[in-house]
This record gives sequence, C-alpha cells and structure tokens, in this order.
Amino acid sequence: MRPTLRRFTFALALGLAMAGSALAQTTVKEPWVRGTVAQQKATGLFAQITSASGGKLVAASSPVAGVVEIHEMAMVGDVMRMRAIAALELPAGKAVKLEPGGYHVMLLDLKQQLKAGDTVSVTLVIEGAGGKRENVEVKAPVRPLAGGKDDHSGHGHKH
Repeated sequence: MRPTLRRFTFALALGLAMAGSALAQTTVKEPWVRGTVAQQKATGLFAQITSASGGKLVAASSPVAGVVEIHEMAMVGDVMRMRAIAALELPAGKAVKLEPGGYHVMLLDLKQQLKAGDTVSVTLVIEGAGGKRENVEVKAPVRPLAGGKDDHSGHGHKH
C-alpha cells in the first residue's frame, strides 16, 4: 500500500471512529418501568443517564403513552410534591439517577396496562452544546408494581 493511500485509510478510519463516538454521547443504564394495574393511566421510567460531554434531557416519547414528561419530586414542608420540569441537567461524565422519589420520566395517558416482563420503548431527547439534539432509544423492562415507600403509581402524590 502506498504511503498516501495508507494515510488516507488511517484518516478515514479515525474519522469514522470519532463520528461513531460523537453519536454515542449519552448512555442509559439499568432502565426500568414500574408495572401498572388495569385502568391505571400513569407510571414512571427510571434509569441512570450519563452524557459524556454534558447536556440536558429536554423531552421524551413512547408509543405506550399519550404524554411523556420529565418530572421531579421534592418535599414541600411535609408533603412530597411532583411536578413537570422543562429539562434535567446532565453534567459532563456524571451519572444522573432517575429514581422513585426523585427525578424520573412520567408516562401519562397510558394506552394499555404494563405488566411485569413487558418491554417499553422510550425515546429520550438530549440537547448538547450549541442546541444539537441526540435521540437515545431505550428498551426498559417492566418491573412488578410494588407497594411501600418506593411506590410510584401516582397515588397520594400532589402535582
């Protein structure tokens, strides 16, 4: 192989490797969705999100829900309150937990009951520097609906 062709091949391979890593700026680990009972219209998506270069979660969608929102839960006095937020900051290289009792993605106006063992598709929209957006496809297993302090079935929470 001639030196010029070798350099071109190396540059092309390097460029493709860099382009591939640029597309995978955000990773989602351990996603799951809480199962529902018949007629229940809301549940949550939980996971760990890491954005290599930083950004923010600005939107989400799922075929199982009519509405998908980013939410936070916080104590206001002695009452746990949940509210939609416009975006969730993702500091560069740091995992942000979506968990019961904290930040999470709400799946509202559910089109069907979600049963343990099902898998839910969710698309997360991450906005990086300069407003560039990345869609991250998540396949989240459905876990059984459980009672207790972790229960995020939508009962007893004030919006």
